[in-house]
Amino acid sequence: MQKQLNAIFLMDDNVLPLVYGPEERAALDGFWIFESPPLTALNLPSHRGDLSRVEAVFSSWGMPVLDEAMLDLLPSCRIVFHAAGTVRTFVTPAMWQRGVRLTTAAEANAIPVAEYTLAAIIFSLKHTWQRLFELRVLRNYRRTDPTMPGAYGSTVGLLSLSRIGRQVAERLRTLDVRVIAYDPVIEPEVAHLLNVELCSLDEVFQRADVISCHMPLLPETTEVLRASHFTRMKAGAVFINTARGGVVHEIEMMEVLCRRPDIFAVLDVVQAEPVPASSPLLALPNVVVTPHIAGSLGPECRRMGRFMVAEAQRYLAGEPMHGEMLAEQMGFTA
Repeated sequence: MQKQLNAIFLMDDNVLPLVYGPEERAALDGFWIFESPPLTALNLPSHRGDLSRVEAVFSSWGMPVLDEAMLDLLPSCRIVFHAAGTVRTFVTPAMWQRGVRLTTAAEANAIPVAEYTLAAIIFSLKHTWQRLFELRVLRNYRRTDPTMPGAYGSTVGLLSLSRIGRQVAERLRTLDVRVIAYDPVIEPEVAHLLNVELCSLDEVFQRADVISCHMPLLPETTEVLRASHFTRMKAGAVFINTARGGVVHEIEMMEVLCRRPDIFAVLDVVQAEPVPASSPLLALPNVVVTPHIAGSLGPECRRMGRFMVAEAQRYLAGEPMHGEMLAEQMGFTA
């Protein structure tokens, strides 16, 4: 029988039961001995148990920063299994210097985002948001719309063929649409396999009936989407953002949306979250704001826990892990 290794759960209290249900916990218990109780960023420093033997951290939302002080509390830690998407909130150079490996459930978390995006694209191609406004505010029941592109022969633009962007591109194969994309680092061969035409950023905004943003928030992408881009949008075009609010210069976008009531924005992410009740975004008739719901919610979170269970099994078997992150990849991910 394989030797059991020491581990801890390290995340917000309310997250643990969401991500790791009875089945996931049972699958892990056969191979790992978990320090009790599960820990959070608040109670880890004062924990009275022996953390010096902990070899693995099973984390999720609420993972504390792995700086020198935190790593000193976990001197034997060799790997972090992160059942969530972004790792930028806790990864530090010290972690890589100490040889701590990292794997994430970003691939699993990308699934609901891609599903949400596909639905939003289809609604946008049918001008659903515009019709809802007309019905609710103007009381105008207008079925026909000469500017509606529909899902046949129209053009969908993707900003970044990241993990989520690629999943969206794959799902768009089920529609009779042309897919174009802006991604300065993607290999042309990869785009070809996805049946995607690579274009400049300006061209995507100019040609697409729907533009869907999947850019990671990096120093070079912060507020990269400006008024000049939104001004280029076709009449009736829709901009969707399920990535990060910080990639958009929000004030400039709002100024264009005020001048251009013919274009629309569907924003699942904005710069200030939760969105203040006083935000002008909520008052614009050509904007739909959803409260960051595209990612894993409710039972969907178990998919991330299940992904980490499989990763832990691969780790113990000495097999390559599907979600492992390397230090050199941090410049290209959210």
